[in-house]
Amino acid sequence: MVTRPRHLLVIDDEPFVGRIVRLEFERGDYEVSVALDGPEGLAFLRAHDDVDLVLLDLNMPGLSGLDVLAEAQRDPRLAGVRFVVLTAAGQSTYAERARSLGAIAFLTKPFSPKKLARRVADILGDAPPPDAVPADEEDG
Repeated sequence: MVTRPRHLLVIDDEPFVGRIVRLEFERGDYEVSVALDGPEGLAFLRAHDDVDLVLLDLNMPGLSGLDVLAEAQRDPRLAGVRFVVLTAAGQSTYAERARSLGAIAFLTKPFSPKKLARRVADILGDAPPPDAVPADEEDG
């Protein structure tokens, strides 16, 4: 049983994505942190060992989401971190590359916050939020 709120980290250069995720998840038993680029996200992960899941954009200036995944894969301190890619780059080559670098799911933008909440709950083994979209109604 989890004795603390689940901790999600959003790494996305679009601030509104972090706000949307924060609004959706902080209604439940989640804490949400936001990093606006890859280096900030990696620094946060290295400084906080309580992150349960990272929602990661791929298309960011400087250090892309694929670069973040590759760096996390090389760093033994980040071996247990679970990454879900949340991006507008829906091409299958991006999904394959992200999965080869350790991403456990690949979701495309625009996204439904309620569907995202259901997917995160499924991944973490949590009960879904009461108003989350049922799994059989998800379209992806």
